[in-house]
Amino acid sequence: MNLVIVESPTKERTISKFLDKNFIVKSSYGHIRDLPEKELGIDIENNFAPRYEILPKAKTNIKILSSLSKKSSKIYLATDFDREGEAIAWHLTYALNLDKNKVYRITFHEITPEAIKQAINEPRDIDMSLVNSQQARRILDRLVGYKLSPLLWEKIQRGLSAGRVQSVAVRLICDREEEIKKFVPQEYWLVKVELKKPEISGTNFIADLISKEGKKYDKLDIKTKSDADQIINDISNKQFKVNKITKKEKKRHPPSPFLTATLQQESARILKFSPSKTMMIAQQLYEGINLGKMGQIGLITYMRTDSLNMAEVAINEIRKYINEKYGTNYLPDKPRRYKTKLKTAQEAHECIRPTSIYREPDKIKGYLSEDQYKLYKLIWTKTLACQMADAIYDTVTVDIEADKYLFRANGHTVKFASFLEISPESDDKKDVILPQMNENEILELVKPISEQHFTEPPPRYNESSLIKELEKNGIGRPSTYAPIIETILKRRYVKLTNHKFYPTELGIIVNNLLKQHFSEIVDTKFTATIEEKLDKIAQGKVQWTKIIEEFYKPFEKKLLNAHNNITKEKNIKETDEKCPKCGSVMYIRDGRFGKFLACSKYPECKSIISLDKDGNKILPEKLDEKCPKCGKVLVKRVGKRGAFIACSGFPKCRYIKSEETGEKCPKCGKELVKRVGKKGPFIACSGYPKCKFTKNIITEPQNNSGTDTQNEQ
Repeated sequence: MNLVIVESPTKERTISKFLDKNFIVKSSYGHIRDLPEKELGIDIENNFAPRYEILPKAKTNIKILSSLSKKSSKIYLATDFDREGEAIAWHLTYALNLDKNKVYRITFHEITPEAIKQAINEPRDIDMSLVNSQQARRILDRLVGYKLSPLLWEKIQRGLSAGRVQSVAVRLICDREEEIKKFVPQEYWLVKVELKKPEISGTNFIADLISKEGKKYDKLDIKTKSDADQIINDISNKQFKVNKITKKEKKRHPPSPFLTATLQQESARILKFSPSKTMMIAQQLYEGINLGKMGQIGLITYMRTDSLNMAEVAINEIRKYINEKYGTNYLPDKPRRYKTKLKTAQEAHECIRPTSIYREPDKIKGYLSEDQYKLYKLIWTKTLACQMADAIYDTVTVDIEADKYLFRANGHTVKFASFLEISPESDDKKDVILPQMNENEILELVKPISEQHFTEPPPRYNESSLIKELEKNGIGRPSTYAPIIETILKRRYVKLTNHKFYPTELGIIVNNLLKQHFSEIVDTKFTATIEEKLDKIAQGKVQWTKIIEEFYKPFEKKLLNAHNNITKEKNIKETDEKCPKCGSVMYIRDGRFGKFLACSKYPECKSIISLDKDGNKILPEKLDEKCPKCGKVLVKRVGKRGAFIACSGFPKCRYIKSEETGEKCPKCGKELVKRVGKKGPFIACSGYPKCKFTKNIITEPQNNSGTDTQNEQ
């Protein structure tokens, strides 16, 4: 028997169908060893030696894998082929105490029968350079997190944490907000004219003012309305004559296929998916979907990549498909090959593409969820487009004189749409038609146009543009973009409103402290340099402990200085509000679910009042109903999951009323009631725990950000 270990149960199900009875495929369910959760786990004095522990969730599975490995003649470690996957494979050898003579490392870009069989036939050893690079990243992040977080607890508030890469993302958002606040709009005007061919209706078109006496107008040159009016007065009675007509054929190349960053950007822009949602769905498509009679198969190649390479076999298949489906006009003479501009890209990887272009999205739509279909179609379309011929435009530029002023009109028509026929950006191909004109022809002025504008500040980052900025600055890697955004939102350092990032007050305070005392931690160039050094470790060019030491020694000195010299940040605001229980002053504090009023005598007095998103108090509403447990008045409160009815005697009495639905439980016949859990409202049997029947319900989102009063206490 041969044992194949993967890290995901979905991969287990997919790959097991590709191999014969001599193979058994089992999942490790992700990482099985890591640094200890509640302590540093790094021996700083002993060359930063890490101390790994078996994760609690993995202990049962380790026993199963260990038993199987002892019975196996060969053990194939088939975890993902990035650094994380290499590290999981390495940890498995130690956790299972594997015989090195029986261990084979295999990797693949796609989960198809051909790719798996090829991988089995081409095994290799575990790449310790990749493992060491992952270890170095993990240890660096642990040192920053475990050493900086206590400082934030001490100087700002308890419960805060800092991250090496995430802190840079927070700085980018804070810096952009500062730019926006400091921005002073400048007024400027644009002058245009609406012209037409004399006595011919339907020939109206717009031309823009571009120069005066040969000097080109810059954007801000026409500063006021009086400046614009002067130009309009000058041209009102002038003759408009066609000076020059330029006709050209322009080509537009198709966009490159997806890598991780661009997939997340386009998915956010077009589908409105968060980066974490995009990667979750992409993982499902990669690991395998059950396509009925076709079986379980991976639909896309590996989704964590910074390479634009495409396998020759895939290029040939796509070109064949284009020829069959669209014809030779849509096929360029030579296959298109793309190269990323990123210096750090791992060119041995592939771009993100369908495992077969013949698996058209609409043909397999019935096997996919709505979100899976949308993302697969986006990837499929981009891949098909990247191998199609150029789009061709016929363009015309008309320069028109009016005394000393020169105006210009631009038009274009799509001569050959090519990839624009299928591209999500196909709206670009709309024609802009100008009437037929000849040089020296006289045109009629329909009306002059002046438009007031103001310069605008740089836009706030959205998920797409933040990932683009991180990628441009070399911050993070394909596997880290989604976790970076997820982490800074979870820590409440930023908030996402209408798809725009805003720093929170807490985020600004933390960022200012880090900028002042740990400038390198939040410096984009420094962070990019660390990433480059991690890449050198992965390439076997540098010892990983040397990189850690170079970072840690100056970091440790700054940490000691910060503990001694930073004064505690007052992250509370005194108010005129009096505590309803003891009469003391109440403070505004930050909680897990937003701001709330808390008694200044805490912990002696634990009275709090929730606040909504506008800072208004959310007070409990007394009801004409008694608590069935203690007899006190029931009150209606508003928590993070909406309104609920509870006992006013909290925390001594923790009764919460369940709302009856009028339905009977299909299992035991008792009343069904509405309950609220961690994931929101649901319907459950009132006979719980004897009867555990539940079902989901759809609720309207709550329009408040108040804290859950009882949970907060």
